Amino acid sequence: MNSKDLSELIALGEGFTTEFKRSETSSLGREICAFANATGGVILIGVEDSGEIVGVADHNGLKSRVQATARSADPPIAIDVTSVDSVLCVRVPEQHGKPYSFGGRFFMREGANSQQMSREEIREFFFKEGLIRFDEMQCGDFHIENDLTNEKWAKFSQRARIPEDLEPVSALENLHLLKVGEMTNAGAWLLADDITRYTLQARVICAVFRGVTKTHILDRREFDADLFSIFEDCMAYLQSRLNTALIPHALGRDERLELPEGALREALVNAIVHRDYRSTANVQVHVFRDRLEIVTPGGLPAGMREEDLGTKSVPRNPLLFGMFYRMGLVEQVGSGIRRIRELCRDYGVTEPTIDVSENWVTTTFARQVEHAASQVPDKSPASTLQVKNLIRSLDGERTRAEILQSLGLKDRSNLTKEYVQPALAAGLIEMTIPDKPRSSKQKYRLTNKGRELQERIRQTQ
Repeated sequence: MNSKDLSELIALGEGFTTEFKRSETSSLGREICAFANATGGVILIGVEDSGEIVGVADHNGLKSRVQATARSADPPIAIDVTSVDSVLCVRVPEQHGKPYSFGGRFFMREGANSQQMSREEIREFFFKEGLIRFDEMQCGDFHIENDLTNEKWAKFSQRARIPEDLEPVSALENLHLLKVGEMTNAGAWLLADDITRYTLQARVICAVFRGVTKTHILDRREFDADLFSIFEDCMAYLQSRLNTALIPHALGRDERLELPEGALREALVNAIVHRDYRSTANVQVHVFRDRLEIVTPGGLPAGMREEDLGTKSVPRNPLLFGMFYRMGLVEQVGSGIRRIRELCRDYGVTEPTIDVSENWVTTTFARQVEHAASQVPDKSPASTLQVKNLIRSLDGERTRAEILQSLGLKDRSNLTKEYVQPALAAGLIEMTIPDKPRSSKQKYRLTNKGRELQERIRQTQ
């Protein structure tokens, strides 16, 4: 590695295969072990988290200590330590003696972080999945000279936040998407025009059914571009097929999808990233009259149990997972299921059910079903579950922070859109400082109409 290579690597930032450290720390063994259990990576000692080079002194002494740290792993980890200007570069090549432990503990790279796993979990993971995962394997059908066009690269590099002055081959190698001149499956999936040219089962199939069974299909679509585009197209399809209500408020009106978009995005990302791409089945999205199902091939990854959902993450495709994290489609490592549940609670809809079998994981969102065609559902702001919860809990004058706490919510923007604005529009609450709606001292209280509704709500409890 030379100065130019180092600058390019730093420009890409921290991620699945790169770690910055200001100086030698006690966590160095943990990071080396995590990279060894994944696809390898590079640790740059003498670089701030921001990418600023601060450098380190006494490279010879530091090299010896780093080598000793790697040798103390079980089994010992082979590394390459070089100096580039004032930075010490610790390269951990892909290892072949997995799993590795350090200090009696096992670590795995997930996104831009190193997570501890138990020995049983990591052994089970590698036994079931093999030493080389499908997303890391070379894709013989992708020929970089012909298939990597300028248009594809421009689109991908923007999504992956790759600096414009970096050469494609160099950037792909540093991201571990290109190995020994050949594209990995993950790289091919992210750079494809038609993903079925490389992996037939990687397309996603969406269908809308009449009623609550699969007897009558109303519409069916197959999405087979690159994985990022597949995700976006599927989301657009769902938004066009689900019901939308218009919610009036003081500034106009907003569209409200019957299910929280954020929760649907998380569930779809989970299906695409964590599916078993060795399976001949596709990710399937089914829209019924009473529910929406997202069906993922492969069951749970090794090391995961059904009771672990929402509390831990073991990515089946860590290279692809790392790229989705880099592209902003994964917000926080291991938070997907928990976030889905929180978003549904905040939105006032039922939390989805997750059914797990050996070969499938199905996430089911319940839809609102009208009982009779002659009945017109109450669409007024006062009828929503969110507004009723707000009115029920509001006591005296309260700030938004106090309202958030009393409702057990976390998303401030969701509170504004789904609770406060509809209640204001319906005349159920009022501001204490109406001429300064954005005042930091702003509070909210019930109107006479709001107090009447609160009394009726409490009488029915």
